[in-house]
Amino acid sequence: MEREFWLARWSNQEIGFHQAQVNPWLKRCWPQLGVSADATVLVPLCGKSLDLGWLAEQGHAVVGVELAEDAVRSYYEEANEAFRVERERHFLRYDGSRVTIFCGDFMDLTALLLPGVSAVYDRAALIALPPRMRAHYADHLQRIVPDGCRMLLLTLEYDQARVSGPPHSVEEAEVRTLFETRCGVERICSTTVTELPPKFAQNGVTEAQEVAYRVVKIA
Repeated sequence: MEREFWLARWSNQEIGFHQAQVNPWLKRCWPQLGVSADATVLVPLCGKSLDLGWLAEQGHAVVGVELAEDAVRSYYEEANEAFRVERERHFLRYDGSRVTIFCGDFMDLTALLLPGVSAVYDRAALIALPPRMRAHYADHLQRIVPDGCRMLLLTLEYDQARVSGPPHSVEEAEVRTLFETRCGVERICSTTVTELPPKFAQNGVTEAQEVAYRVVKIA
């Protein structure tokens, strides 16, 4: 998962990808998934996202996965949420009063560590990965969640030839290639966004499409 790159980003606080508010598309699109209020939600590559707390406020048990321990500790400190830490397989498991975060490599996660998970929220995992890693990520995700699991997947679409990610451009055709063999995929919302990393404007990319998908595992 480009371990050293992401650890360095967090260590140097180069975290322009972190949003200082709850993602508006989460608020708008989450109800369209039809997820029960008591469902457990998995959030891959969660960072210190405020979205974790929002999901918990809706009544969900929330399970994040994050490589950088700096990000995990920052989440609990900024949320003013007490936690305890214990070793569990390949991970340090942080248990807070509302949110659990496994600190380690997402690819080491197994279904045994995710009892009760029936929903997934991916805002920044798929688009954080280069093309060579996305198929591996999507395959592993679909292996560790149960049939019937519902996912809200957010992506960006822009001219990747003009500027390199992350965040990477992931077109609808690729989303369908990655998920449709085992999931139903529905594009439910899209909008033009202009708040992009500085390197985008420097390379002539002034806007992108943010797209939300409803993905349901069926086999």
